[in-house]
Amino acid sequence: MQTLIESYENHPGEHCGSVAMRGLLQHYCGLELPEHAVFGLGSGAACIFVSSPAMDPTSIVFGRRGSLEVDIASALDVDYREEIEPDDDVAWQRAREEVLAGRPTMLSGDILYLDYREYKVHFPGHRFVLLGFDDATEKAYIADRINVEPELCSYAALKESRNPRDGLSTNNLWGRFESSRVGRSLKEAARIAIDRCAERMLEESAEDVGFLLGDGEGRVVTGVAGIRALAEDIPRWPSAKDPGWIASYNARCIEKFGNGGGNFRRLYAGFLAWAHALDASLVPADAATLATHAADGWTDLSATLAAAAKEDAAPGLFERAAEQAVEVADREQELFEKLSSRRST
Repeated sequence: MQTLIESYENHPGEHCGSVAMRGLLQHYCGLELPEHAVFGLGSGAACIFVSSPAMDPTSIVFGRRGSLEVDIASALDVDYREEIEPDDDVAWQRAREEVLAGRPTMLSGDILYLDYREYKVHFPGHRFVLLGFDDATEKAYIADRINVEPELCSYAALKESRNPRDGLSTNNLWGRFESSRVGRSLKEAARIAIDRCAERMLEESAEDVGFLLGDGEGRVVTGVAGIRALAEDIPRWPSAKDPGWIASYNARCIEKFGNGGGNFRRLYAGFLAWAHALDASLVPADAATLATHAADGWTDLSATLAAAAKEDAAPGLFERAAEQAVEVADREQELFEKLSSRRST
């Protein structure tokens, strides 16, 4: 059997989740939005600092929450639902049935195993859209953020990605649009998304991120507090077993790994500018500039960590990185306090 949903329009972009939801919202709901608007409607900007001796590396910082995709739907009042499926065979069968019904389907997995991507490290939670399959060649058609045309992925690689034996797994997570109805205006959705993002950044919450520790010990700190926890942790890295690996991985998490640069803050700055143009009452006039300054701070931090990871690194770079993380935290405190205070004006 072979099928391909040719009506789906894929728009390459900066981040897997916002690219996937952009295409799906256009396909199911007729919403044509720029990627940065989709990202911001998902309350995308976040900080999640995770530290555990069971992880590799033992300290990691993430710039978005795992709930971005469902948060987009929540803000827009779109009936989009996600669920996990522990059984690999059942998971593939359900995804096949969706595609056979002409329904592009959101999937999630570890990008390391996707054989059309040249990715050399584990990165669970990558988002992509299943558009079709060919049983004769055992290849799936995938819409990913890098190309307009569908990618070809072997069934074996897709299965391993969706529920890998090693590392973190999203357990065959998949998403389905139950309706094409959009219940809120873009203005209403943007206001909800901004308020939610500001609240999460200012009030630490480990909701929906505790799974990152698995069954192991460690700590998860979120929001601006997570940035400050990162700053406190960095000076300890030189005494770790492999400080260069910790520094290089986090440098790439912050600036690369499909986040648009500046730990997703450049995407969020674009959203704030879009929201201000949509309705000036939604955000302060300088909000996009403040977000860009925060992005610049994250970029500088990434560069310092990348330099510290080198064998011939100059002394004092980890200390400098910790100072830069504090500076980023202060910038984001100012940004999200301004966004939060806008609610009462």
